[in-house]
Amino acid sequence: MEWEFETLVLPKEFSRNVVTRVLVERAEHGGWELDRLRIGNDGKRRVVLRRKIIRQRLTLFAG
Repeated sequence: MEWEFETLVLPKEFSRNVVTRVLVERAEHGGWELDRLRIGNDGKRRVVLRRKIIRQRLTLFAG
């Protein structure tokens, strides 16, 4: 299975509710899921999101 990753850096000024809304929005409308969340010493949240890469297969029809 192949994954696509995206990294977000959210400032410490964002409340927990705002961060939750941002992540829910990305999940519902982009198909992303949370892979990793780290809070640094500076208070910034470093979020790694992932989603499956779906490859389309070429289909040949006999005609």
